[in-house]
Amino acid sequence: MKLKLNQLAIGLLAAGLCLSAAAQQGVTDTEIVVGDILPLTGPPALLGVAHNLGVKVAIAEVNAAGGINGRKVRLISEDDGYVPSRTIQGVRKLINSDKVFALTSVSGTAQAQAAMPLIMQSGIPAMAPITTYEGLYKPAIKNVFAVGYDMTDAVDELVAKMADRYPGKKWALISQDDDYGENVRAGFDRAAKAKKLEVVSTQIYKKGQTDFSSEILKVRQAGAEALMAGGVLGENVAMVKELERIGHKIPVGVTYVSRVPASAKLMGSAGENVYTVDYVYLESSPQAKGFMDKLAKHLSPEELARTNRYSFTGYSATRALFDAMGRCGKALTWDCTNAELAKVTNLDTGAMTPISFTATNHLAAPKLFLLKADPAAATYKTVE
Repeated sequence: MKLKLNQLAIGLLAAGLCLSAAAQQGVTDTEIVVGDILPLTGPPALLGVAHNLGVKVAIAEVNAAGGINGRKVRLISEDDGYVPSRTIQGVRKLINSDKVFALTSVSGTAQAQAAMPLIMQSGIPAMAPITTYEGLYKPAIKNVFAVGYDMTDAVDELVAKMADRYPGKKWALISQDDDYGENVRAGFDRAAKAKKLEVVSTQIYKKGQTDFSSEILKVRQAGAEALMAGGVLGENVAMVKELERIGHKIPVGVTYVSRVPASAKLMGSAGENVYTVDYVYLESSPQAKGFMDKLAKHLSPEELARTNRYSFTGYSATRALFDAMGRCGKALTWDCTNAELAKVTNLDTGAMTPISFTATNHLAAPKLFLLKADPAAATYKTVE
């Protein structure tokens, strides 16, 4: 009897059959459970909550349309507080206890790095729209897909565009003492070399630092006429406000992670010469009107007030995930979803420039455009 059962199993595998879709983790006949791990408390919640709201809009939209091949989607969210050890715990809970089918977020850079061995080993489809550090896609990981732009390339393009706009300036760089900072430095160095920039000051600050009076004084003493501020959010605000305080108003570049209304509002008049590049549509742009209408339709006024660019990327990444899942039909599996994600081509979500992946490139790398802070409106505007 045992031999016959083994022969039957071998025959089924040879015929390309497998367990029913209902046996796939996180999938029943009526429901698909997905999860996200991200900061929902503390200062980084500015990013995490906004992302979470974008995911919820994507879920509300697909469920209103009948679900994915008849299955409604349910979300389980875990707060890691932007602490890597908590990210690992949260990912382990989502995969092993909650049995989610896919992850719509893997939190920030250090957090994703910490959890990546677990995610890779599991094979669970995982989207990464908050961080795009190189370890997510160089080389491509079968089950991990980053929606965004390589930070090194983005800084390179930002500094190059600013150099064209402000030729002949002496430059300074202030960056963070971690992998994020390394990416900023690499992009800045590449642009400086290509544009033959005169760099008169380079400084590295400790992550979590709040007082930049010493660094900004050195920028002025070095005679710098333009600055690449390589902070995340509050650090960049502190730098530009210190520049204003000492009367050294110069063009400042910040990474796209800072392009949120709260940051522009905190900078106030100090942000009048702040630039960034982004691939996410401005909330006030004609391209984003359809998505802004979706936010208003599916979110409460309180939730709507907490949205920002990370709501756009959270929604877009989730849409790409759902697009791939939908093409798998009723027999929904991890392997099929990962394979279909690698085939997503020019997906227009209405929230950002189109998303594409290939089998060898799991970074969406959408098109960038130059933006300038608009203090009066507490936001940014497109630079022609």
